[in-house]
Amino acid sequence: PKGPLSSVRAWHGASSSTSYGYFAAGIPGNGVSTVDRLDFASDSSTATQKGNLSLAKRWTTSVGNNSYSYVSGGHNGSSALSSIDRIDFADDTSTASPKGTLSVSKQWPFATGNQSYGYVAGGESPSVSIMNRIDYSSDTGTTPTKGPLTIARYAGAATGNASYGYFGGGVVPSPKSTIDRIDYSSDTPTAAAKGPLSLARRSLSATGTTDYGYWGGGTPGPVSTVDRLDYSSDTTTAVAKGSLSNATGWL
Repeated sequence: PKGPLSSVRAWHGASSSTSYGYFAAGIPGNGVSTVDRLDFASDSSTATQKGNLSLAKRWTTSVGNNSYSYVSGGHNGSSALSSIDRIDFADDTSTASPKGTLSVSKQWPFATGNQSYGYVAGGESPSVSIMNRIDYSSDTGTTPTKGPLTIARYAGAATGNASYGYFGGGVVPSPKSTIDRIDYSSDTPTAAAKGPLSLARRSLSATGTTDYGYWGGGTPGPVSTVDRLDYSSDTTTAVAKGSLSNATGWL
């Protein structure tokens, strides 16, 4: 156990640079605008409160590169959102800047990307397979539609490397084990079905290296399983590894 965050919350988005991790939005209530920064060099103290989002929201996702984090989509207690806020890691004390919009409003989307683009996929409002691409070099307009996923779903998790993004799990109407792969060099056709995960689940979390992707936790259950997908051989079922120290759902 590390941290903790500056306040108890759930259903928020996270991304990082090589030095810091940023946790934004979430519940309780109809959403919060809080942004917490965790210092990887000293991760045992309480995370430091930084900036704020431009509005309070929950059920969002985050993606970014070494300079910025983009907090996308979500819900404000009355409707799904298309808004995107950008956190500048070099100046993280001011309110995050509203940037662009998703092409549709959606809550519980999931996202990954490389150093140039972020891909925000899926979501509920109602359930969609739409994938939006955020261009970090030109982030003020409506994000173009790419992909889509092979099935409409939300509350999944994504990770990837510099060449590919992998979107796993999710729900609509039941939990899924599907893993879809998007090729960043050719991001307009339907994402290719890969994997799948070793069990169907939603509300899980993911991370990875340049060679492997890991999906952990989720519901129904909750579960403690961690699945590993080998990017060099991504058509077989993801291998159960780990597990987490506790069964954990709604990540």
